[in-house]
This record gives sequence, C-alpha cells and structure tokens, in this order.
Amino acid sequence: MALRIPARFKADDIWDTPEDGNRYEVIDGHYEVIDGQLYVSPPPLEPHQNCARNLFFSLESHVRAQKLGRVYFAPLAVTLDDENAVEPDLVYLSNDRFGIISERGIEGAPDLVVEILSRSTQSRDRGIKLRRYAGAGIRHYWIVDPRARAIEAYELLGDDYELVGTVASGQIFSPSLFPGLDIPVNDLWT
Repeated sequence: MALRIPARFKADDIWDTPEDGNRYEVIDGHYEVIDGQLYVSPPPLEPHQNCARNLFFSLESHVRAQKLGRVYFAPLAVTLDDENAVEPDLVYLSNDRFGIISERGIEGAPDLVVEILSRSTQSRDRGIKLRRYAGAGIRHYWIVDPRARAIEAYELLGDDYELVGTVASGQIFSPSLFPGLDIPVNDLWT
C-alpha cells in the first residue's frame, strides 16, 4: 500500500491552479497558501463587505489627505515568503514601503493588515494568520468583528503581537498608526 503524502504548496501557487488531483473552483479569486497549505474561502457576506468598504473609505481618505502611502482593498495578494501568500481584507503601505509593490501584489510585509472576521475564516484570522503576520514583521494587525461590532488593534512587540486596544460600538477608534484619524465604530456597520 502506497503512502499518500499531501501536496505542499508554494506562495506562487495562488496564481495557478495546483495539479494535485483535486478540482479547484475559484470562488471570488480567494486562494491563500499558509505554511504550504492551500486554503480556499467562500465569498464574504454583505455585512463583511459593507464593513470593509466603510473602513477602507475612512482609512483611504485620511491616508490620501496626509500623503502617507496607499490603502488596498481585497483581493490583493500579499506574499510574505515562499510558503505564505495571503489576501487580507485591507492593507496599508507607508510611502517608504513602496519598494515591495510588484505587478502581482505586495511582496513583503506591509505596515498594516486588517482582517474582517467571517464564520469561515475567524479561527484562521485569530490563529495561524496572526502568527504568520507577526513572523513576517507586520507591525500592525487589526481584527474587525462584525458580529461583536468591535475592532481589536495589535502591535508587534518583539516577535509577537500585543493587544493594545479593543474598541466597540459607541466608541471612537483612534489608531496610533494614524495620528489624527478618528473612526466612530458605529459608522462601520451603516
């Protein structure tokens, strides 16, 4: 009896359908490779996309007005290394990080990644992706929870993230990364 060894994927595989004997159907173009494992996620639900849109416009208007860099909206590939290519919901690159932009997406650690939780991805966003983002040196990580109507802000201290604040409905999110930016949390859900 032959022992079947599971396929090990590379970050570059998110641009090609892997030839591993399985049939893959692209769902909204959302492939991720994390630690050599392929993840395919269903399309996000409307509350997720509504929150992503509202947060994007808040960040984008501030970043553009202050000429701080660029904010990207998913889908956009972020290749962290040979075995990790992800598609965060939002990504921010400061002006001095533009060198990691390529035609395929971002090749390296952005300044900020934002994941908006959904039922199908929340354990990955709070688990393996949090660890990979920290390992890649991404300084800021925000987790937005539409069901709890809250934002958790993490900052990289050494090799691990430290939760520096949780902001919920009725409160104002004033991220340290963007002085002068105040986001009413309730505005994310409207």
